Amino acid sequence: MEHNKEKIVGLDSGNLIVFFYKWRKPLLIVTLIALLSSIVVSLLIENKYESTVVLFPTTTNSISKALFSENNSGKEDILRFGEEEEAEQMLQILNSDEIRNKIIQKYNLLQHYDIDADDEYKNTKLQKEYENNVTFERTKFMSVEINVLDHNADTASMIANDIASLLDTVKNRMRREVALEALQIVETEHNSQIAYIDELNDSLNGIRKLGIINVQTQSERLTEQMAIAILQGKNSAVAVLKDRLDTLSKYSGIFTSVQDEITLEQKRLTLIRSKYREIKVDAEKSLQHKFIVNNAFPAEKKSYPIRWLIVVVSTLASFLLALVFILFLESIKSIKFN
Repeated sequence: MEHNKEKIVGLDSGNLIVFFYKWRKPLLIVTLIALLSSIVVSLLIENKYESTVVLFPTTTNSISKALFSENNSGKEDILRFGEEEEAEQMLQILNSDEIRNKIIQKYNLLQHYDIDADDEYKNTKLQKEYENNVTFERTKFMSVEINVLDHNADTASMIANDIASLLDTVKNRMRREVALEALQIVETEHNSQIAYIDELNDSLNGIRKLGIINVQTQSERLTEQMAIAILQGKNSAVAVLKDRLDTLSKYSGIFTSVQDEITLEQKRLTLIRSKYREIKVDAEKSLQHKFIVNNAFPAEKKSYPIRWLIVVVSTLASFLLALVFILFLESIKSIKFN
């Protein structure tokens, strides 16, 4: 028992050189094969070039609020950089199916990535290849990077720049759809308000035909004239003035009520028109939703593969696996002999 312990300790401390010398040929053969294989494989891997667009999101969602609103708190400043929330929204849009499908269609990526058009899982393979080559990342500065890898340097830069352009296209499309629906609602309410005010004015004009123009002024004048007619004993004039006062008394309440209602509805119409103009701007006009820091340009050097790293890692991994396997065999032999 003690002899076995000494044997193990001896292997751990002093017999490593003997061990490696004993197994030098297998280890050397495995390492050389791994080295040559990794060199060949790394040379067969197609070069890929990386292009990057760096951009910041804006905070502007509504053009009308940013440019025309009197109650703008500063959050809608068109020159203000967006923060975490806007950066996350930008990432969601960049990852959208709409942008991906437009890029796939424009550059015919199915053929570009050498994917068989008759393959049962062609769309799955295409999406996976796209996600491997096109990535989006938020930086610690709240900017967003669009990184594109491709075996053609020009194609990589064009795809990256097109994705940045499509960001505005997709976001403006989303905004415009909502703004157009809102515009129809406000337009309907605007027309309804005008029709209602026209009805009130028709009612007011009908009362005016009865001779009622200004209730307070007419009431004072008629009362004054009636007092004079009574003092002068003009009974016929008194009767006429009394009829006019009775008519004024009968319709004065309605006249005043309709007049006040028109004033209130005119104010409401002014607000609706203001909203209509704002929404019309949002529906018909558009702004960029990004600040581009760096546009993509064709890379002069490849970014992938890093061949020396592939060779070193593959060779080292093969050596370690061979070493583990030999140690395993040695352990089995020692168990059998003991």
